Amino acid sequence: GEFPLVPPSDKALAPRAADGVLRIQPDGVISYASPNAITGFRRLGASGDIEGENFRELTRGLRDGVESVGQTVTADVGRGLSLEFDVEARGASMRFVSLPLWLERTSAGTLVLCRDTTDLRRRDRMLVTKDATIREIHHRVKNNLQTVASLLRIQSRRTHSDEARDALTHAMRRVSAIAVVHDTLSEGLAQNVDFDDVFDRVLKLIAEVAASPNTRARTIKTGTFGTLPSAYATPLALALTELVTNAVEHGLADQEGEVEIIAERTEDRLDVRVRDTGVGLPEGQVGRGLGTQIVRTLIQGELSGSIDWHTIVGSGTDVTIDIPMRYLDRG
Repeated sequence: GEFPLVPPSDKALAPRAADGVLRIQPDGVISYASPNAITGFRRLGASGDIEGENFRELTRGLRDGVESVGQTVTADVGRGLSLEFDVEARGASMRFVSLPLWLERTSAGTLVLCRDTTDLRRRDRMLVTKDATIREIHHRVKNNLQTVASLLRIQSRRTHSDEARDALTHAMRRVSAIAVVHDTLSEGLAQNVDFDDVFDRVLKLIAEVAASPNTRARTIKTGTFGTLPSAYATPLALALTELVTNAVEHGLADQEGEVEIIAERTEDRLDVRVRDTGVGLPEGQVGRGLGTQIVRTLIQGELSGSIDWHTIVGSGTDVTIDIPMRYLDRG
Protein backbone atom coordinates (compact mmCIF):
# COMPACT_ATOMS: atom_id res chain seq x y z
CA GLY A 1 0.00 0.00 0.00
CA GLU A 2 0.88 3.70 -0.13
CA PHE A 3 1.37 5.85 2.92
CA PRO A 4 0.11 8.43 3.63
CA LEU A 5 -3.12 8.22 1.64
CA VAL A 6 -3.63 11.99 1.42
CA PRO A 7 -1.45 14.92 0.35
CA PRO A 8 0.54 16.58 3.15
CA SER A 9 -1.51 19.75 2.57
CA ASP A 10 -4.66 18.02 3.84
CA LYS A 11 -3.94 18.30 7.55
CA ALA A 12 -7.40 17.13 8.59
CA LEU A 13 -6.90 13.59 7.23
CA ALA A 14 -3.10 13.28 7.37
CA PRO A 15 -1.83 10.51 9.68
CA ARG A 16 -0.94 11.54 13.22
CA ALA A 17 1.24 10.10 15.93
CA ALA A 18 -1.83 9.56 18.12
CA ASP A 19 -3.53 7.27 15.57
CA GLY A 20 -3.98 3.64 16.50
CA VAL A 21 -2.48 0.84 14.40
CA LEU A 22 -3.81 -2.67 13.78
CA ARG A 23 -2.04 -5.53 11.99
CA ILE A 24 -4.62 -7.84 10.38
CA GLN A 25 -3.59 -11.25 9.11
CA PRO A 26 -4.94 -12.59 5.77
CA ASP A 27 -7.53 -14.63 7.68
CA GLY A 28 -8.87 -11.46 9.33
CA VAL A 29 -7.39 -12.03 12.80
CA ILE A 30 -5.86 -9.07 14.63
CA SER A 31 -2.24 -10.01 15.37
CA TYR A 32 -1.20 -6.64 16.78
CA ALA A 33 -3.07 -3.67 18.25
CA SER A 34 -1.33 -0.55 19.51
CA PRO A 35 -2.40 0.94 22.88
CA ASN A 36 -4.18 3.83 21.13
CA ALA A 37 -6.15 1.38 19.01
CA ILE A 38 -7.18 -0.66 22.04
CA THR A 39 -8.28 2.49 23.87
CA GLY A 40 -10.36 3.56 20.88
CA PHE A 41 -12.10 0.18 20.61
CA ARG A 42 -12.89 0.20 24.31
CA ARG A 43 -14.58 3.59 23.95
CA LEU A 44 -16.76 2.00 21.27
CA GLY A 45 -17.73 -0.81 23.62
CA ALA A 46 -15.14 -3.55 23.00
CA SER A 47 -13.84 -5.34 26.09
CA GLY A 48 -10.54 -6.96 26.90
CA ASP A 49 -7.56 -7.31 24.62
CA ILE A 50 -8.69 -7.20 20.98
CA GLU A 51 -5.63 -9.07 19.73
CA GLY A 52 -6.60 -12.52 18.47
CA GLU A 53 -10.14 -11.43 17.52
CA ASN A 54 -11.50 -11.28 13.99
CA PHE A 55 -11.40 -7.65 12.89
CA ARG A 56 -14.45 -7.86 10.62
CA GLU A 57 -16.64 -9.55 13.24
CA LEU A 58 -15.38 -7.24 15.97
CA THR A 59 -16.17 -4.15 13.90
CA ARG A 60 -19.62 -5.46 12.97
CA GLY A 61 -20.50 -6.28 16.57
CA LEU A 62 -19.59 -2.91 18.03
CA ARG A 63 -23.01 -1.52 17.26
CA ASP A 64 -26.33 -2.99 16.27
CA GLY A 65 -27.49 -2.09 12.82
CA VAL A 66 -24.10 -1.73 11.15
CA GLU A 67 -24.20 -5.03 9.28
CA SER A 68 -23.63 -3.11 6.05
CA VAL A 69 -20.34 -1.83 7.42
CA GLY A 70 -19.30 -5.32 8.35
CA GLN A 71 -20.21 -6.63 4.90
CA THR A 72 -18.25 -3.82 3.25
CA VAL A 73 -15.23 -4.54 5.41
CA THR A 74 -15.47 -8.24 4.61
CA ALA A 75 -15.81 -7.67 0.86
CA ASP A 76 -13.24 -4.94 0.36
CA VAL A 77 -10.64 -6.19 2.79
CA GLY A 78 -11.05 -9.67 1.40
CA ARG A 79 -10.33 -8.33 -2.10
CA GLY A 80 -7.29 -6.39 -0.91
CA LEU A 81 -8.83 -2.94 -1.46
CA SER A 82 -8.17 0.24 0.49
CA LEU A 83 -11.15 1.29 2.56
CA GLU A 84 -12.23 4.19 4.78
CA PHE A 85 -15.23 3.97 7.07
CA ASP A 86 -16.56 5.29 10.39
CA VAL A 87 -18.13 3.50 13.32
CA GLU A 88 -20.13 5.29 16.04
CA ALA A 89 -21.27 3.64 19.25
CA ARG A 90 -21.91 4.59 22.89
CA GLY A 91 -21.35 8.27 22.08
CA ALA A 92 -17.90 7.61 20.59
CA SER A 93 -16.71 7.68 16.98
CA MET A 94 -13.76 6.06 15.19
CA ARG A 95 -12.44 6.56 11.67
CA PHE A 96 -10.75 3.52 10.09
CA VAL A 97 -8.40 3.44 7.10
CA SER A 98 -7.32 0.02 5.83
CA LEU A 99 -4.18 -0.44 3.73
CA PRO A 100 -3.75 -3.81 2.00
CA LEU A 101 -0.32 -5.41 2.35
CA TRP A 102 1.21 -7.45 -0.45
CA LEU A 103 4.18 -9.80 -0.56
CA GLU A 104 5.21 -10.99 -4.03
CA ARG A 105 1.65 -10.43 -5.37
CA THR A 106 0.19 -12.40 -2.50
CA SER A 107 -1.96 -10.82 0.18
CA ALA A 108 -0.09 -10.45 3.46
CA GLY A 109 -3.06 -9.05 5.34
CA THR A 110 -3.98 -5.48 6.11
CA LEU A 111 -2.62 -2.54 8.05
CA VAL A 112 -5.44 -0.55 9.68
CA LEU A 113 -5.07 2.98 10.98
CA CYS A 114 -7.75 4.17 13.39
CA ARG A 115 -8.43 7.57 14.87
CA ASP A 116 -10.71 8.59 17.70
CA THR A 117 -12.93 11.25 16.09
CA THR A 118 -15.39 11.61 18.98
CA ASP A 119 -14.48 15.23 19.76
CA LEU A 120 -14.42 16.12 16.07
CA ARG A 121 -17.88 14.65 15.53
CA ARG A 122 -19.19 16.45 18.58
CA ARG A 123 -17.84 19.77 17.27
CA ASP A 124 -19.38 19.10 13.85
CA ARG A 125 -22.78 18.45 15.42
CA MET A 126 -22.46 21.62 17.49
CA LEU A 127 -21.62 23.64 14.37
CA VAL A 128 -24.58 22.19 12.49
CA THR A 129 -26.85 23.01 15.42
CA LYS A 130 -25.41 26.52 15.63
CA ASP A 131 -25.89 27.10 11.90
CA ALA A 132 -29.47 25.85 12.05
CA THR A 133 -30.17 28.10 15.03
CA ILE A 134 -28.73 31.16 13.29
CA ARG A 135 -30.78 30.45 10.17
CA GLU A 136 -33.92 30.09 12.27
CA ILE A 137 -33.17 33.38 14.03
CA HIS A 138 -32.79 35.18 10.70
CA HIS A 139 -36.04 33.59 9.51
CA ARG A 140 -37.92 34.75 12.59
CA VAL A 141 -36.41 38.24 12.42
CA LYS A 142 -37.49 38.44 8.78
CA ASN A 143 -41.03 37.39 9.70
CA ASN A 144 -41.20 39.92 12.52
CA LEU A 145 -39.91 42.71 10.28
CA GLN A 146 -42.47 41.84 7.63
CA THR A 147 -45.17 41.97 10.29
CA VAL A 148 -43.97 45.43 11.36
CA ALA A 149 -43.93 46.56 7.72
CA SER A 150 -47.50 45.31 7.26
CA LEU A 151 -48.64 47.20 10.36
CA LEU A 152 -47.00 50.37 9.09
CA ARG A 153 -48.68 49.92 5.71
CA ILE A 154 -52.10 49.47 7.34
CA GLN A 155 -51.55 52.51 9.54
CA SER A 156 -50.46 54.65 6.58
CA ARG A 157 -53.66 53.79 4.73
CA ARG A 158 -55.79 54.81 7.71
CA THR A 159 -54.15 58.17 8.40
CA HIS A 160 -55.61 61.35 6.94
CA SER A 161 -52.42 63.40 7.09
CA ASP A 162 -50.28 63.37 3.94
CA GLU A 163 -47.15 64.06 5.95
CA ALA A 164 -47.85 61.22 8.37
CA ARG A 165 -48.71 58.89 5.49
CA ASP A 166 -45.40 59.63 3.76
CA ALA A 167 -43.45 59.10 6.98
CA LEU A 168 -45.13 55.75 7.61
CA THR A 169 -44.58 54.66 4.01
CA HIS A 170 -40.88 55.49 4.23
CA ALA A 171 -40.57 53.60 7.52
CA MET A 172 -42.35 50.60 6.00
CA ARG A 173 -39.96 50.56 3.04
CA ARG A 174 -36.89 50.76 5.29
CA VAL A 175 -38.08 47.88 7.45
CA SER A 176 -38.86 45.81 4.35
CA ALA A 177 -35.35 46.40 2.96
CA ILE A 178 -33.80 45.07 6.17
CA ALA A 179 -36.16 42.08 6.04
CA VAL A 180 -34.85 41.19 2.57
CA VAL A 181 -31.31 40.83 3.97
CA HIS A 182 -32.47 38.57 6.81
CA ASP A 183 -34.54 36.52 4.37
CA THR A 184 -31.42 35.91 2.28
CA LEU A 185 -29.38 34.96 5.36
CA SER A 186 -32.05 32.47 6.43
CA GLU A 187 -31.63 30.55 3.17
CA GLY A 188 -27.94 29.67 3.55
CA LEU A 189 -25.40 28.53 6.12
CA ALA A 190 -22.86 31.29 5.55
CA GLN A 191 -23.14 34.70 7.18
CA ASN A 192 -22.24 36.29 3.85
CA VAL A 193 -24.81 37.25 1.25
CA ASP A 194 -24.86 37.66 -2.51
CA PHE A 195 -25.62 41.36 -2.46
CA ASP A 196 -26.55 41.43 -6.14
CA ASP A 197 -29.48 39.13 -5.37
CA VAL A 198 -30.42 41.20 -2.31
CA PHE A 199 -30.35 44.47 -4.23
CA ASP A 200 -32.38 43.07 -7.13
CA ARG A 201 -35.13 42.24 -4.64
CA VAL A 202 -34.81 45.66 -3.01
CA LEU A 203 -35.21 47.35 -6.41
CA LYS A 204 -38.49 45.52 -6.98
CA LEU A 205 -39.66 46.67 -3.56
CA ILE A 206 -38.80 50.29 -4.35
CA ALA A 207 -40.53 50.15 -7.73
CA GLU A 208 -43.73 48.93 -6.09
CA VAL A 209 -43.80 51.56 -3.34
CA ALA A 210 -42.00 54.72 -4.44
CA ALA A 211 -43.44 55.49 -7.88
CA SER A 212 -46.54 57.64 -8.08
CA PRO A 213 -49.20 57.21 -10.80
CA ASN A 214 -47.66 60.05 -12.84
CA THR A 215 -44.06 58.85 -12.50
CA ARG A 216 -42.54 56.34 -14.89
CA ALA A 217 -39.12 55.38 -13.55
CA ARG A 218 -36.87 52.69 -15.00
CA THR A 219 -34.25 51.26 -12.66
CA ILE A 220 -31.08 49.86 -14.22
CA LYS A 221 -28.31 48.03 -12.36
CA THR A 222 -24.91 47.49 -13.94
CA GLY A 223 -21.77 45.92 -12.55
CA THR A 224 -21.61 43.62 -9.55
CA PHE A 225 -21.49 44.06 -5.80
CA GLY A 226 -20.29 40.54 -5.06
CA THR A 227 -20.53 38.82 -1.70
CA LEU A 228 -20.70 40.93 1.45
CA PRO A 229 -20.80 40.07 5.17
CA SER A 230 -24.22 40.45 6.73
CA ALA A 231 -22.97 43.30 8.94
CA TYR A 232 -22.35 45.34 5.79
CA ALA A 233 -25.23 44.10 3.63
CA THR A 234 -27.92 45.59 5.88
CA PRO A 235 -26.61 49.20 6.05
CA LEU A 236 -25.70 49.23 2.36
CA ALA A 237 -29.12 47.90 1.33
CA LEU A 238 -30.83 50.49 3.51
CA ALA A 239 -28.65 53.34 2.20
CA LEU A 240 -29.23 52.42 -1.44
CA THR A 241 -32.96 52.08 -0.74
CA GLU A 242 -32.99 55.69 0.47
CA LEU A 243 -30.99 56.97 -2.50
CA VAL A 244 -33.03 55.20 -5.17
CA THR A 245 -36.28 56.15 -3.47
CA ASN A 246 -35.27 59.82 -3.37
CA ALA A 247 -34.29 59.66 -7.04
CA VAL A 248 -37.71 58.24 -7.97
CA GLU A 249 -39.88 60.32 -5.67
CA HIS A 250 -38.13 63.66 -6.02
CA GLY A 251 -35.80 63.61 -9.01
CA LEU A 252 -38.33 61.96 -11.35
CA ALA A 253 -41.53 63.18 -9.74
CA ASP A 254 -44.39 63.28 -12.25
CA GLN A 255 -42.15 62.54 -15.22
CA GLU A 256 -40.41 59.73 -17.07
CA GLY A 257 -36.76 58.90 -16.57
CA GLU A 258 -34.09 56.47 -15.45
CA VAL A 259 -32.29 55.65 -12.24
CA GLU A 260 -29.03 53.79 -12.82
CA ILE A 261 -27.06 52.02 -10.12
CA ILE A 262 -23.48 51.24 -11.10
CA ALA A 263 -21.38 48.95 -8.89
CA GLU A 264 -17.63 48.44 -9.35
CA ARG A 265 -15.99 45.88 -7.06
CA THR A 266 -12.22 45.56 -6.75
CA GLU A 267 -10.01 43.85 -4.21
CA ASP A 268 -9.55 47.08 -2.26
CA ARG A 269 -12.75 49.07 -2.82
CA LEU A 270 -16.44 48.98 -3.59
CA ASP A 271 -17.59 51.98 -5.62
CA VAL A 272 -21.30 52.61 -6.18
CA ARG A 273 -22.95 55.35 -8.21
CA VAL A 274 -26.64 56.21 -8.16
CA ARG A 275 -27.59 58.66 -10.88
CA ASP A 276 -30.91 59.78 -12.29
CA THR A 277 -32.13 61.84 -15.22
CA GLY A 278 -34.41 63.99 -13.09
CA VAL A 279 -34.49 67.65 -12.19
CA GLY A 280 -31.54 67.59 -9.82
CA LEU A 281 -31.37 68.99 -6.30
CA PRO A 282 -32.70 72.51 -5.76
CA GLU A 283 -29.85 74.96 -6.33
CA GLY A 284 -27.47 71.99 -6.14
CA GLN A 285 -27.85 71.76 -2.35
CA VAL A 286 -27.85 68.40 -0.62
CA GLY A 287 -31.04 67.77 1.31
CA ARG A 288 -31.13 67.85 5.09
CA GLY A 289 -34.02 65.49 5.61
CA LEU A 290 -34.14 62.26 7.59
CA GLY A 291 -33.32 60.15 4.52
CA THR A 292 -30.08 62.05 3.86
CA GLN A 293 -29.08 61.80 7.52
CA ILE A 294 -29.72 58.06 7.48
CA VAL A 295 -27.61 57.59 4.36
CA ARG A 296 -24.68 59.59 5.78
CA THR A 297 -24.79 57.69 9.06
CA LEU A 298 -24.88 54.29 7.35
CA ILE A 299 -22.15 54.95 4.77
CA GLN A 300 -19.77 56.94 6.94
CA GLY A 301 -20.47 55.45 10.36
CA GLU A 302 -21.33 51.81 9.63
CA LEU A 303 -19.25 51.20 6.50
CA SER A 304 -16.34 53.63 7.09
CA GLY A 305 -16.94 54.95 3.57
CA SER A 306 -17.57 58.29 1.92
CA ILE A 307 -20.52 59.69 -0.03
CA ASP A 308 -20.85 62.75 -2.28
CA TRP A 309 -23.75 64.33 -4.15
CA HIS A 310 -23.17 65.99 -7.51
CA THR A 311 -26.00 67.80 -9.25
CA ILE A 312 -26.73 70.24 -12.03
CA VAL A 313 -30.18 71.75 -12.00
CA GLY A 314 -32.25 70.19 -14.76
CA SER A 315 -29.74 67.43 -15.49
CA GLY A 316 -30.25 64.99 -12.65
CA THR A 317 -28.27 63.91 -9.61
CA ASP A 318 -25.17 61.74 -9.35
CA VAL A 319 -24.37 60.20 -5.97
CA THR A 320 -21.04 58.40 -5.48
CA ILE A 321 -20.27 55.98 -2.66
CA ASP A 322 -16.78 54.72 -1.88
CA ILE A 323 -16.35 51.85 0.62
CA PRO A 324 -12.83 50.62 1.51
CA MET A 325 -12.77 46.83 1.35
CA ARG A 326 -10.02 46.54 3.94
CA TYR A 327 -12.68 47.05 6.60
CA LEU A 328 -14.77 44.12 5.37
CA ASP A 329 -14.56 40.79 7.15
CA ARG A 330 -13.42 38.30 4.53
CA GLY A 331 -13.24 35.37 6.94
